[in-house]
Amino acid sequence: MNPLRLVAVHLGAQPWLPRYARVIVGVDRAIQKLTRGRFTLLTATGLPELMLTVAGRKTGVPRTTPLLCMPHGGGWLVAGSNWGNPAPPAWVLNLCAADEASVRFSGIDTAVSVRTAEGSERDALWAVLVATWPNYDLYAERIERQIPVFVLMPK
Repeated sequence: MNPLRLVAVHLGAQPWLPRYARVIVGVDRAIQKLTRGRFTLLTATGLPELMLTVAGRKTGVPRTTPLLCMPHGGGWLVAGSNWGNPAPPAWVLNLCAADEASVRFSGIDTAVSVRTAEGSERDALWAVLVATWPNYDLYAERIERQIPVFVLMPK
């Protein structure tokens, strides 16, 4: 296992980390822009990451967010954890309101359909996500809302 992955998981569990989310995401966006999506902070640790682009629900302006993901079933799984913050991230609200989205994964852009996993399917997919990023369980313990699990499938 990539030793940087152990460091990332350890840092991801720290309750103070969300205070630095904007800086971390900004650095990650810059790295992805420079490498055209082929290299990210997370991929350096051996963790899969994608760039999700979805229109803002109020403005209609496309918004792009780097997200930890799990390739699964020919598509990707993402969790709206917001690093364990009580409020969902803006991209979750935008994704729920959108008809379409796109993903850049390993430098390749793909239009995707989006659905929210529910019930037993959500539980099974949650386990897949936690196997990749154990901190999701920790984030879920910190908050009262259920963290949504999204299934992104190529169109």
